[in-house]
Amino acid sequence: MKTLKDFEEFYNTSLAADLEVLEQKRRQLVRKLLIIGAALLCAVIVVIFLVGRSQSDAPVLFLLPIVAAAAVGGLICKVASKNYVAEFKSFVIGKIVRFVDEDLIYEPNSCVRQSTFVLSKIFTTEPNRYKGDDLVHGKVGATRIMFSEVNAERVTGSGRNRHRYTIFRGLFFVGDFNKNFAGQTIVIPDTAELLFGRIGQTLQSLNVFRGQLVKLEDPEFEKDFVVYGSDQIEARYILSTSLMQRMVEFRKKAQRDVYFSFVGSMVFVAISYKRGLFEPRIFRTALDFEPIREHFEDLQLAVGIVDDLNLNTRIWSKE
Repeated sequence: MKTLKDFEEFYNTSLAADLEVLEQKRRQLVRKLLIIGAALLCAVIVVIFLVGRSQSDAPVLFLLPIVAAAAVGGLICKVASKNYVAEFKSFVIGKIVRFVDEDLIYEPNSCVRQSTFVLSKIFTTEPNRYKGDDLVHGKVGATRIMFSEVNAERVTGSGRNRHRYTIFRGLFFVGDFNKNFAGQTIVIPDTAELLFGRIGQTLQSLNVFRGQLVKLEDPEFEKDFVVYGSDQIEARYILSTSLMQRMVEFRKKAQRDVYFSFVGSMVFVAISYKRGLFEPRIFRTALDFEPIREHFEDLQLAVGIVDDLNLNTRIWSKE
């Protein structure tokens, strides 16, 4: 695995020149957006002034131009920055992916398929609104992997009764486990027991949508995770003492909510993020090392799952 020191050297020798060019384009883009923003603000002020002269008491007439300007401004910003974002991903993220592992392929406009996300069985709600980007795929050693950013939502109702619920937002990883499973084993953060103690254990046992509650003899693991499976024996077979320790260490390393599942012959890992991944910051200089380092660490975390879970050690052969 590449170290941060390795990356700092790579940044200075391979990325700095591209970032200098991108910084010039970013500044031009920001100037254009500021001019457009100023024009929209002037238009809003004029409209509000005209509404005020009409002596209307309807507050909505004052709010409408503000909402409309915000919507138009957001759309213009997205369209205007499209080329800059594409260049950033091609020249910066693409290079970082190859630096992390030259055998990996980066597709900025693709993501893990929705059917694959659903196949993991990690989340009991099926999304009807699904998007993502920044797909990375290939082989790390003997293990075939893919991962991308995913935003899965469930939208219900319409109009005022419309509700949008985020099922998962973050990094979604799929790897070959080199073992065909007869059933499914799902490992999720143990929030119920953490919040409710013994009552939480009861709530866990009632979660029939994920299968049977599987109790394991590892206090540290059970403090962090709760396990459900369609086959108690197979779940214990998969979750060896060594693997449970590795999963606990990975959660500490990620410092985020982490979900695992073992279905078919694959291991699925979902890592929650509240922020977008691998996106340039339009209103922040491209020459700032901190966000670039963050991109490297996010990619390193995902690719490192192979080593963290010891996936290249072929303990089993596929049946």
